[in-house]
Amino acid sequence: KLTLRLIFLCLYAPASQITAIVVYTSWERHALVGSDVRLSCSFFSWQWTSPDVTFSWHYRPDGAKEGIAIFHYVGGAAYVDNKGPFRDRLEFVGNPSRRDGSILIKNLDFSDNGTFTCDAKNPPDIAGRPSSVRLLVFEKVPVQAGVITGAIIGVVLGLLILIVAIYYLMRFLVARRVFSLSMSKHGKKGKGKEGSQQKQASAHLCPP
Repeated sequence: KLTLRLIFLCLYAPASQITAIVVYTSWERHALVGSDVRLSCSFFSWQWTSPDVTFSWHYRPDGAKEGIAIFHYVGGAAYVDNKGPFRDRLEFVGNPSRRDGSILIKNLDFSDNGTFTCDAKNPPDIAGRPSSVRLLVFEKVPVQAGVITGAIIGVVLGLLILIVAIYYLMRFLVARRVFSLSMSKHGKKGKGKEGSQQKQASAHLCPP
């Protein structure tokens, strides 16, 4: 019995993993007051995209313990909650045939700060965890740490390139100066030899 149970578990575990659905969203989104923001949601499934695919979005404001349903896509139709805070500001911009359940929130306000959770089902893949994205609404979008780090790295690399360019330019100028001095010295020596040869020739032609 134990052997049969182990065999059953080994066969069932991979199958359960294959039929699981994985939902993806961004981790965090920043947006300005009065602007629109797209909240992306997609999923991975080993199954073909079902005509019965569904998407649902929930919203939990900052400081709240529970969330509320704000959007559903089911049976090929999109439904926006007609009593929630986004009833006149939410638009479905996804493409279910491409496993895209994204929504657009319009005319953002500070009160929209919170966590948006997307869940997707692709029958027979219905087992999986929802994914959440945190929305932060600002009067001015703050500069992210990654942007600052990238700018610093860019400045440092630019300075290094400039230093290397100056170094090789100085080497070139010094080498050209040395070459010019060397050529001028050889020229003076050549003129000195020509002068002495002319004096010797004139001495032979005009003996005392």
